[in-house]
Amino acid sequence: MATTTPEHIKCLIIGSGPAGYTAAIYAARANLNPVMYQGLQPGGQLTITNDVENFPGYPDGIMGPEMMEDLKKQAARFGTDIRYGIATSVDFSGHPHRVIVDEKVELTADTIIIATGASAKWLGLPSEQRLNGSGVSACAVCDGFFYRGKDVAIVGAGDTAAEEATYLANLCNKVYMIVRKGEMRASKIMQKRVTDNPKIEVLWNTVTDEILGEHAVDGARVKNVLDGTTRDLAIEGFFVAIGHDPNSKIFQPYLHHDEQGYLKTIPGTAKTNVDGVFACGDVQDFTYRQAVTAAGSGCMAALDAERYLAALGDH
Repeated sequence: MATTTPEHIKCLIIGSGPAGYTAAIYAARANLNPVMYQGLQPGGQLTITNDVENFPGYPDGIMGPEMMEDLKKQAARFGTDIRYGIATSVDFSGHPHRVIVDEKVELTADTIIIATGASAKWLGLPSEQRLNGSGVSACAVCDGFFYRGKDVAIVGAGDTAAEEATYLANLCNKVYMIVRKGEMRASKIMQKRVTDNPKIEVLWNTVTDEILGEHAVDGARVKNVLDGTTRDLAIEGFFVAIGHDPNSKIFQPYLHHDEQGYLKTIPGTAKTNVDGVFACGDVQDFTYRQAVTAAGSGCMAALDAERYLAALGDH
């Protein structure tokens, strides 16, 4: 329960990463005096990504943590008040909106920009965690380029996994697709693209026992769940495509969301169904989930917040 006198904020940004930091840059330059709480993973998923080569403006690429630090410095340069802390509960039933941080700090805000992102689901293997960023990835579109001409594996059975397997097949020498059951969840058309592709080998009824490699991935041990036999795959990249969890739970009682928990915004805007509350980045984007699209939606959220306040006569 909050024990402090509420602090009132004109523009509160919950979460960081490309969406949150871009929103902060635009909000600060518009004199909205934004306050940002960075959340559980300051800088978002890119802080666990080594090389980022697909963000415009970096011809030689950039390390994910370095890029996030640059965005943070840019947001701070224009006056964003960047704080450590996690939003633990909210009340969007009235105005101003109410937010509790770290279960004790109470805030009220005229506008709120939600940029809490989504967390990739992992298999839970120690070797997966150890080699994350050194051959293990949860984004084929982000990292597939590094495995051109090489053999890789991807885990998953849904549309995203099928789409990413097909994407990898355009770059890689061979793609093993590891499917736990004897069938896929993916749509029929996506399944056909996979099974018709000579570079993709589907390993049905198969799970991953361990990802092999000392400092980088050099293989994966997989097991057939029907007969218990194991097999070592010689691969250099291991992609996990079993889904993402949007970090939206505390907002769901108030904001419209889909069955997976992604927040819904009015098409062409960052507006949610609650006036003065905006969402940007991966928490509302189940389709693209790229740093550049997150940054673009962060810009939209800040501009929408500025226009909202201007319409109220508060800015």
